[in-house]
Amino acid sequence: MNATMRRVVIGTAAVSMALSMAACGKAGDKKDDSGSSSSGGGSKTIGLLLPDSVTARYEKFDHPLFDAKVKELCADCKVEYANAAGDAAKQAQQVSSMITKGVKVIVISAQDSAAIKSSIQTAVNKGIKVVAYDRLAQGPVSAYVSFDNVKVGELQGQALVDALGSKAKKSKIVMINGDDADPNAGQFKEGAHKALDGKVDIAYEQSGLWKDSVAAQKMKAAITQLGAKKIAGVYSANDGMAGGIATTLKGAGISGIPLTGQDAELAGIQRIIAGTQSSTVYKAFKPEADAAAQLAVNLLEGKDIKSLATTTQTSKSGDKVPSQLLTPVSVTKANIKDTVLKDKVYTVQDICTAEFAKACKAAGLQ
Repeated sequence: MNATMRRVVIGTAAVSMALSMAACGKAGDKKDDSGSSSSGGGSKTIGLLLPDSVTARYEKFDHPLFDAKVKELCADCKVEYANAAGDAAKQAQQVSSMITKGVKVIVISAQDSAAIKSSIQTAVNKGIKVVAYDRLAQGPVSAYVSFDNVKVGELQGQALVDALGSKAKKSKIVMINGDDADPNAGQFKEGAHKALDGKVDIAYEQSGLWKDSVAAQKMKAAITQLGAKKIAGVYSANDGMAGGIATTLKGAGISGIPLTGQDAELAGIQRIIAGTQSSTVYKAFKPEADAAAQLAVNLLEGKDIKSLATTTQTSKSGDKVPSQLLTPVSVTKANIKDTVLKDKVYTVQDICTAEFAKACKAAGLQ
């Protein structure tokens, strides 16, 4: 055999051996049902799916706080994040994308708790654990972390009653609730009615769909129906809608009446300082995000969650879900220092911009 022939034979043998080894490697590198590689211990990826970008807390607090806690608990874990931007169909697509990426745990705040049920079932069928975050999604979720949402509604309703004082029994109230697709909205409403029924006259009640523009339209309709002078107070299920309502009240020449909210958004806190909103409900973002991250990491690592999820909630699909419920706090002008400022959610500088400087000084914040 000449030298040229020998090189060809050796080269061919080397290629053949490389192909054979590659084929063996591919055969051994099996994919599990989630679509991720099952070799090397599998994926350590957690998916975080939040419902909208209109509610300020999700992008400003929940997402970065969750990320930070996961990294603290699991240095080699990765968080895949997506926001549904208020679109239930988009969120379903995001669940599918998470499955394709091979995540092992999905933490989801459902845009529509019923619509997402089939997507959750698909994920669970692929061996993925699902944690319901802030909103109890339907389907076979492994854990749920939120606040006592009935209590949130009670705090809102009681804050309205307290603000009305002795005028409460004679007062006509407008009630703007959240979106019925969100299971929390029903619990807020339930709690609010516990505090309000028999103490005020709820003369107009509608859903604002968690949208400031819709809430503003409903408030305008209530003013037309009841008359501006007949409205003594407004229950708004969150701060976002309270913003639209406050604008409508101002446009109608209505001032000095109590208006509730929820989420302790910066704009809501500033309205409280200015006197155009009377209260909000502070649901501390960090404890909730931290709790969700701990549940997710425990589920990822196959650890027990009984010490974390110490109670049970039943979803509208009938699933009994191990749950961790945190305690909400009512916020008025009197305790801003002891809540959102103390917890460093905002600084005095954040709240007391030029527009609110005079009101902040009067409130003792400057």
